[in-house]
Amino acid sequence: MKVNRVKPLVTARKRARTALPEDSAQPDRTEAAVTPSETTGSHWTFLTNHLHVLILLSRNPSVVLRNVALQVKITERAVQRIIADLESGGYIEREKVGRQNHYRIRLDQPLRHAIGSHLNIGDLLTLVNEGR
Repeated sequence: MKVNRVKPLVTARKRARTALPEDSAQPDRTEAAVTPSETTGSHWTFLTNHLHVLILLSRNPSVVLRNVALQVKITERAVQRIIADLESGGYIEREKVGRQNHYRIRLDQPLRHAIGSHLNIGDLLTLVNEGR
């Protein structure tokens, strides 16, 4: 006797390790708090992920990369690539302290683009963190 098996219509998807839980405490967004990019459907920002990571490292040099990934809203692997870029470019130095990494930002390094090459990383971080 042959039994007909029914395949489920919807399969459960695995969630990424760095994804926020669906019930995570997200602030309620009112109409006044909606940004222009949210209303147009465009998701670009003025600052790059490299700068976002650098800002977080400047605020907490011992931050865990998983937390950086959650705050920047990128994967842990992407954060690791950005850290590698910043290290190879001479913008940060990593020191192992026990089981944690401690990052030191080289504030004297100039910005990479010709337009901003007269400024250094310290100038940029001061501007971004001003009034914080």
